[in-house]
Amino acid sequence: MSLPLVRLLPVWLLMLPALAFAQSGAQSGAKSGATPVIVAEARLAPMAERVEALGTLRANESVSITSNVTETVSAVHFDDGQRVREGDLLVEMTSAEEHALLEEAQARVAEAERQHRRVRSLVDQGSASESLLDERKRDLDTAQANLVALESRLADRVVRAPFDGIVGLRSISRGALVAPGDLITTLDDDGVMKLDFTVPSLYLAELRPGLRIEARARAYGERLFEGTVRGIDSRIDPVTRSVLVRALLPNPQRTLRPGLLMQVELLLNPRQTLVLPEAALLHQGAERFVLRLVDTDQGLSVERRAVQIGARQPGLVEILDGLAAGEQVVTEGQDKARPGKPVQVLAVDDGQLSLRDAIREGD
Repeated sequence: MSLPLVRLLPVWLLMLPALAFAQSGAQSGAKSGATPVIVAEARLAPMAERVEALGTLRANESVSITSNVTETVSAVHFDDGQRVREGDLLVEMTSAEEHALLEEAQARVAEAERQHRRVRSLVDQGSASESLLDERKRDLDTAQANLVALESRLADRVVRAPFDGIVGLRSISRGALVAPGDLITTLDDDGVMKLDFTVPSLYLAELRPGLRIEARARAYGERLFEGTVRGIDSRIDPVTRSVLVRALLPNPQRTLRPGLLMQVELLLNPRQTLVLPEAALLHQGAERFVLRLVDTDQGLSVERRAVQIGARQPGLVEILDGLAAGEQVVTEGQDKARPGKPVQVLAVDDGQLSLRDAIREGD
């Protein structure tokens, strides 16, 4: 017979504080003749409709580094995962022949410039014809064009970073023969990340650049990444009836990487609106109402007030009509409070404290 008593004993111990609180509240209410209640204040708060989606990260700028010519690699100037700046030298290719041709072209340009200057002085003295000057000018232009072409051929044998970023894994080694299109490495600008996700076309009228998003990745647990919508695709998918949205996420710590799957919440119709704790909302059939605190000649009492509600958030409900900011409504004790009957406010619930702490603060 002692075993059931041992099992029930913790339950009674847990119920003692509640019983004591109920008894003290009843005694206090009996003494004053008022029903004890806890109230909350209608207040303005930010709210938005949240649309959930899945998105994939992309680098702000991303390229595959390849060769423009078929040539042998003579030097590699980067390591796997290295950060580079725009213009940094990544790869050099064999270019001895091009350097020799470049020197020859530079010599031809210098000689053409000398001949052009000499003939011009003779023309000024009347010792040479204008047609000869035109020939020398043509020779100079041809030599300069050949020089530019050789400089371009030489530049094709040097691979540089087109923008700041981080290179991927190296796919070539010194001495390897590469051809146009052969992958050397990848380069990603990960200072800012693009997050692409789809949204049902039902929300098309509310989509616009600048809307906030909140994103999480399983790799980083509950860590929150915030960004803004950059653009909306010009087409709707005729199969899924959804539209592609692109947002930008700042990535100053270079935590996020291209290809990462993220859970996205898009915040539509952001606004400042009147909200109440959900506990204050009562139902009777299709009617929704609250018990509003009023100050009468006989003291504090409550009145029934019909309200029109809007969106909901965890623990909060939007009030579209029926209340004004600053008015107080009952959140605990509605089952005993009656319109026109006196009430006693034990505490004001601001949503920051537990029930017990709120009552202690009210005392």
